[in-house]
Amino acid sequence: MGGFSLWHILIFAIILLLLFGGNRFSAMMGDVAKGLKSFKAGMSDEDEAKREQQRPPEPPRQIPSAQPIDITPQASRTADPVPPPPRDDSAL
Repeated sequence: MGGFSLWHILIFAIILLLLFGGNRFSAMMGDVAKGLKSFKAGMSDEDEAKREQQRPPEPPRQIPSAQPIDITPQASRTADPVPPPPRDDSAL
């Protein structure tokens, strides 16, 4: 007896629609949707900021020293000497 039935809710919705009109009602719903989207975007921005704070700092990059590069040619190395084949003394 004290609760709202489906008919009560439908009559209430029709009265609200008549008071505010169709265009006004859809504009309000669009504003609500924009508010929800901006809320979600704000929440994701906070999550990204927390992740960046938890990330360990990157070590500083080392800059190569300012020493000149030596490009003088080195003396060519001779190939390692190959030992001579073993002598066969039985042929003598």
